[in-house]
Amino acid sequence: MSADNGFEPTIIGFLCNWCSYAGADLAGGSRKKYAANVLPIRVMCSGTVSPHHIVKAFQMGADGVLVTGCHIGECHYMKGNYMTAKRIPVVKELLGFIGISPDRLMLDWVSASEGEKFARVVTEFSDKIRSLGPSPLKGRVHGRVKEESQASA
Repeated sequence: MSADNGFEPTIIGFLCNWCSYAGADLAGGSRKKYAANVLPIRVMCSGTVSPHHIVKAFQMGADGVLVTGCHIGECHYMKGNYMTAKRIPVVKELLGFIGISPDRLMLDWVSASEGEKFARVVTEFSDKIRSLGPSPLKGRVHGRVKEESQASA
């Protein structure tokens, strides 16, 4: 728990199998210190992360979502990270429209050899989400506060 306000964020990380997931593995294997708030989900390519996956992560209680992939021009699937680079700004706009700060979504490029960068990105994003506080969707189920939906059951 955080000493200042007791809030520790839950962050979903969509990590590209070929670069970012390997970078995370390198960070762990090198014993780099970083925040343990990111729950990694290995995806074959950052280009496979749809807006639906991101919104669903927030609906399921995530306070932040981190998408990481291969550096531009280095995608194993040729154009996956180009699609991601175009998609994320649109998703940020959508999040703002539905009342979630666009700052709760982050995109970064981390290669397999950048364990130290992965550790830094995760720690900085975790600190940023901690400063924003819990997601406005936290504790809600289908638009209702959990207690309300449980009381009517």
